[in-house]
Amino acid sequence: MKLELARSAGFCYGVRRAVELAEEAARSGRPCVMLGPVIHNRNVIDYLKGLGVGVADTPEEVPDGAAVIIRSHGECRAVHEALARRGLAVVDATCPNVARIHRIVAEAEEKGRQVLIIGDPAHPEVRAIAGWCGHPVVLEGAGELEAWLSKDPKNREKPLTMVAQTTSTRAIWDSAAEKAKKECTNTKIFDTICNATCKRQSEAQELAARCGAMVVVGGRESSNTRRLAELCKALCPMVVWIERAAELEPSTLYRKASIGITAGASTPGWIIKEVYNKMSEENFEIEESFAEMLEKSIKTLNTGDKVTGVVTGITPTEIYVDLGTKHAGYIPVSELTDDPTVKVEDLVKVGEEIETYVMRVNDQEGVVTLSKKRLDTVKSWDDIEQAREERTTVEGVVTEENKGGVVVNIKGVRVFVPASQTGLPREAAMSELVKKKVRLRITEVNRARKRVVGSIRAVEAEERAARAAEVWANIEAEKRYTGTVKSLTSYGAFVDIGGVDGMVHVSELSWSRIKHPSEVVSVGDTVEVYVISYDPEKKKISLGMKDRSQNPWEVFTGKYNIGDTASVRVVKLMTFGAFAEIVPGVDGLIHISQIADHRIDKPGDVLSEGQTVDVKITDIDYDNQKVSLSIRALLEDAQRTQPADAPGEDALVASSDSEGTEVASDFSAE
Repeated sequence: MKLELARSAGFCYGVRRAVELAEEAARSGRPCVMLGPVIHNRNVIDYLKGLGVGVADTPEEVPDGAAVIIRSHGECRAVHEALARRGLAVVDATCPNVARIHRIVAEAEEKGRQVLIIGDPAHPEVRAIAGWCGHPVVLEGAGELEAWLSKDPKNREKPLTMVAQTTSTRAIWDSAAEKAKKECTNTKIFDTICNATCKRQSEAQELAARCGAMVVVGGRESSNTRRLAELCKALCPMVVWIERAAELEPSTLYRKASIGITAGASTPGWIIKEVYNKMSEENFEIEESFAEMLEKSIKTLNTGDKVTGVVTGITPTEIYVDLGTKHAGYIPVSELTDDPTVKVEDLVKVGEEIETYVMRVNDQEGVVTLSKKRLDTVKSWDDIEQAREERTTVEGVVTEENKGGVVVNIKGVRVFVPASQTGLPREAAMSELVKKKVRLRITEVNRARKRVVGSIRAVEAEERAARAAEVWANIEAEKRYTGTVKSLTSYGAFVDIGGVDGMVHVSELSWSRIKHPSEVVSVGDTVEVYVISYDPEKKKISLGMKDRSQNPWEVFTGKYNIGDTASVRVVKLMTFGAFAEIVPGVDGLIHISQIADHRIDKPGDVLSEGQTVDVKITDIDYDNQKVSLSIRALLEDAQRTQPADAPGEDALVASSDSEGTEVASDFSAE
């Protein structure tokens, strides 16, 4: 007869971690108490009691000064708060997968969502999960979900968040999730079945389907062991469920061509080995896979090894990895990546395989510290050297400003970029690049000295040259571009239209008369321009910005005629008069003789640039587009419209009496 052991039989990571934490607490020398059985296995609990670990059913039963071990199933929020009020030290052995569910339901509760838990209402894990939200609904499967939805039609419209007991079967969960997807309008579904549980169940089913008998090892109170037994019974004619080897009666298994063995997550390796030894004594033929599994479970790890494991949990500070050995592996978040912009959940997910580097091994505690970053760094050096040889572009994040340049992190490798190669203007601060993603070319690699030099400017220059070539290949007069103002001069603005700079002359910036381009645009502005002319040989492009569809002369002639009064702005003073803007793009001349109703020496005696005055349009030269303006004409018109009996200024004559006092005399027309 052949005996085959499921590869995933026995302790899962979470249970192994809980037992190890309890052992560590017992070794500390201070009183420690389990708040309920740390796992569902009486043999393990008896073993821990032998180490001096007590058991309490409620927080009130915990002795003062004792450390409290939270079991792998977790506890509700109220229990944690009660322990905190008493100031008790807590050793939290909650399975990381269960702790994640606590966070999910607590967040859902805060957002006003209804929490649905698919699981056994009496199971301590489910009770703990329910204790992290106010009004949870616990359902055992799709049938109860259907009944709950039918009870109140409004339930289908509620915002729902659905999670599963970690040891639920895949069939139960999938049917419930499918029901929720079909019938509910606002549901967030989190598949929280433990990956190790799924793997253990599928392997047990596979064995049960091809074996004549199955031996299921695990505690009677263990939910996941009971589910294993149920799954096996559906596929195998004989299933024996035992807690210890002493319960096994080998004679019941005689004449079976093959026997499969599986064990619940709370079954320690020494009990599995105990069963193995007893069956060996009965001369069963043990498959090589069994021996390999046992050897793997006691395999030693060394610093520097490359190992592959399965992610079993993610916390804000570390990632838990099942290596398939007696060691509990974890990756500190600081050893996952150097990229500060990346979220842990975007890099790794529970259930995924991950290749890592062994940093440190603690055989006494059975803990291995792993690093994804260091393994990636080794691979990254190869990629960096290849990028230099092939002159390919690489991406990285600027992590710091260094003396004479900046440092860019490329997959864990520090790349120095000199200031002259950053692509920044000479006066710009290099700190502007910190925390930004950049593209660069590797120019130097010295692996022995761990020195890498790169250039951002080289990539920008190549990309700009490519864009410029495209512009010159397709440029034509009147073609429009969206560009960026790069610099200003007294005579115009230079605009980047995609790798090529064109010049907008000051006269082409606006229909209005301006003294400097800064009156219209600023460096960095995004502007719409059109091509006036271009010279491919001299690489010069003349651009325009003002809207040619709005002809200022047509606007002026459509609004004003000879004899009209207009409010104008003085834009330039000359010796012979002043130019004033009537509408943007059209100026008129106020001759010096038309500025006042009396003789003046120069226009500046009466007017100043920027001043707004009222004028009369005295002449329009339509052929040459010239306009004559007059302030004097308005003054004369005003005098002619005064009443006949009103004294005018000309009628007021200053005279002096004998005492030298000035007297105003009114001379009539007579």
